[in-house]
Amino acid sequence: MSSFELMPSSDRPLLRLLLLGPLVAVLLVASACTVRPLYGEASGSIGGGGGLGSIAVNPVTSRYAQEVRNHLIFGLNGGAGQPANPRYLLDLNVTSTFRNSASVQVARENEPTAGAVVMSSRYKLIDAETGKAVANGRRSVNASFDKPRQEFAAVRAERDAENRAARELAEMLRVALAQDLENLPAD
Repeated sequence: MSSFELMPSSDRPLLRLLLLGPLVAVLLVASACTVRPLYGEASGSIGGGGGLGSIAVNPVTSRYAQEVRNHLIFGLNGGAGQPANPRYLLDLNVTSTFRNSASVQVARENEPTAGAVVMSSRYKLIDAETGKAVANGRRSVNASFDKPRQEFAAVRAERDAENRAARELAEMLRVALAQDLENLPAD
């Protein structure tokens, strides 16, 4: 037999009220809370009235810049592609450089054994209606890799490092754009 059943029947409603009271209070407090997505919604409004989903990314010219653009479009619109009627246009200028990070001397050769890809982007966010720049910035990413002696493997390792850097740079740009949109004055 439980302690609840041992209580007189006249005290049971009071006990239920004592048990349910805090639960109801917590539910009332929680219902007053509002939650807003950190990066906004694709159709939601941040700052000047457009969210990340209202940004169209202009075409680029290089392979690694196209990698950044593709990842950025996917991240901005949740895989839905470019918006039909964008509020903002994004101009990207992406550069990628290779540098030897470490060298190991073998006999009389100075053979590099590690490398790094440094990928940088300057961006400009443009209001599609007025054509004026509303935000700009610069982001940079490093991706290191081992450089083997085989030529094809070395080229592939450098390409993989470029792809990793492009993914990371696109994510950094997405966060920077969310911050820029949040700081825009409301219409």
